[in-house]
Amino acid sequence: MLKEIRGIYQKSRGLYGSPRVHAELKKRGISVGRKRVARLMADNDIRARRRKPYCRTTDSSHGFEVAPNLIKRSFRVDRANSVWVSDITYVWTHEGYLYLAVIIDLFSRMVIGWAMEEHMRTELVLKALDMALTRRIPSPSLIHHSDRGSQYASAAYREALKRAGIECSMSKRGDCFDNAVVESFFSTLKKELLYLCNLKTRESVKIAIHDYIEAYYNRKRSHSYLGYLSPADFERLAKEKPTVAA
Repeated sequence: MLKEIRGIYQKSRGLYGSPRVHAELKKRGISVGRKRVARLMADNDIRARRRKPYCRTTDSSHGFEVAPNLIKRSFRVDRANSVWVSDITYVWTHEGYLYLAVIIDLFSRMVIGWAMEEHMRTELVLKALDMALTRRIPSPSLIHHSDRGSQYASAAYREALKRAGIECSMSKRGDCFDNAVVESFFSTLKKELLYLCNLKTRESVKIAIHDYIEAYYNRKRSHSYLGYLSPADFERLAKEKPTVAA
């Protein structure tokens, strides 16, 4: 019985508690009481992972000016550095939250700027923008799209975009689908890395995310949107054969 329980628990990636394990045993035609399942799990330290605390990263209740939505869910572009999308997510560690801000080029889905801090003040998104501007030369008509959080709507961030000649665009209030590409990246990052690793410290998370973005996601991970090429390979082929971007 314990072997069956362990198998179900492992298959669930450690997410099932005794009620769901018991239900799965019943599906398999195994007759056992729910209390016995709970006792066996408790005696052998088999317990469901706790859901990580929810953290709100978007504060749109502020007095800053809000930019119009210029991309309107049009996520397909035909050249690099024409539309960048940005957002913030959080990672729970045993030391507390770690916040990650990224900037993605819509053309290739490459993460061109990112930053991690123990806070989500405007400095966090400015660091991600600085990295993107170091790596890329913005086109004259480059659009930067984000949610309408206080970090992106702040005077400091809007001024940094203006100095770089970048036009600002923002999602509708509370509409995550307006920034679906970044939301999808965050979901992939968590499923492929963070949910599979027991990263306890902020430093260990920083190292893992750095490796995931720079060594794997940008250079090796195939994307169905890109014809199962990596962002780096897609951009390389686009430079060699401009028709690839059409």
